[in-house]
Amino acid sequence: MTRHLPAHADVVVLGGGVVGLSTAYHLASSGADVVLLERDALGSGSTCRAAGGVRAQFSDEVNIRLAQRSLELLDRFEEEIGQAVDLHRVGYLFLLDDAHDVADFERAVALQNSLGVPTRVLDPAEARQLSPLISTEGLLAATFHAGDGHCAPESVVQGYARAARRCGATLVTGVAASGAQVLDGQVRAVETAAGVVRTEQVVVATGAWSREVGSWLGVDLPVEPLRRQILTTGPVPGRGPRTPFTIDFSTSFYFHDEGPGLLVGMSDPHEEPGFRLDRDDAWLTGLAAAVERRAPALAEVELRSGWAGLYEMTPDHNGLVGRSGAVPGVLYATGFSGHGFLMGPSVGETVADLVLDRPPRVDVSALSVDRFADARSLVPEKHIV
Repeated sequence: MTRHLPAHADVVVLGGGVVGLSTAYHLASSGADVVLLERDALGSGSTCRAAGGVRAQFSDEVNIRLAQRSLELLDRFEEEIGQAVDLHRVGYLFLLDDAHDVADFERAVALQNSLGVPTRVLDPAEARQLSPLISTEGLLAATFHAGDGHCAPESVVQGYARAARRCGATLVTGVAASGAQVLDGQVRAVETAAGVVRTEQVVVATGAWSREVGSWLGVDLPVEPLRRQILTTGPVPGRGPRTPFTIDFSTSFYFHDEGPGLLVGMSDPHEEPGFRLDRDDAWLTGLAAAVERRAPALAEVELRSGWAGLYEMTPDHNGLVGRSGAVPGVLYATGFSGHGFLMGPSVGETVADLVLDRPPRVDVSALSVDRFADARSLVPEKHIV
């Protein structure tokens, strides 16, 4: 662990998940003096508990553009960063059994196509050809983008950490930030149990913990933690050679290849917000029903390991990215509501541009926290994975 705490930094990044590490790397590679603070190990929050999905299938332009850019960065991650990330571009397959959802997805596909994402609408038979474990009973349609897929969160964390250090960033682990000094609307320092780091710019990339951290800095970040659980299985007979990341949209049940088995998950509609990270079996009844209905071939597959992680939920299920108007030295990149891992590469690049006063590659003004002061908030993305 790195515990040496510099006395000063141009920028302090709070949070050592993929968003914070990507931000630190992109800042350091541009010559900024960066200190990143992580209270535990790098990636130990939500990042390394993620399902690893990466996709460009979204329903609004800003999320599509951020996702496109992340896919570009991940595609050349090994070449540029020097770390293999086990990227499998096997596609995302959304299964649709409701006519209203079909209409919504058709509109989203048209927007994706207009922005250069070649998503297709499929009939149920075509969907089953791609993902032979599914049942097509009740299905009306599906959408598929072959460029989507999944990769290894731990490898992305390791790659960004090493690259950020090579570029001169100081990554301090095992030291928790505990407060901040703000005077007359200006950031002066970040406080920790190990001392104070003087700085005039702070990036809040603390995921599910961002509301508390934002309060130290005088910025209200409406983020709530929500537990999600994931399982892995034993070997699965009959799966295809390139199983897409398959999602039953109406239930949120999903699976993708994980070694000889599958990684399986589903949201629990009864889960209450909170910081619980224990595992329990209450959600398995709903999961079993979804499996029996949409992928009955998995009903007898052996369940093996599992874990729980936290989503960082905002009221409209879209991320918060921008610079505070009240405290201009505070920038934030959080609240991605289950999409933080896939957005991390492009969001870090974007936040670095904002810190350094450069025009960002993606216009993220729609993700400003100020939208919640206006009744015309973004329409929520239905919460999936």
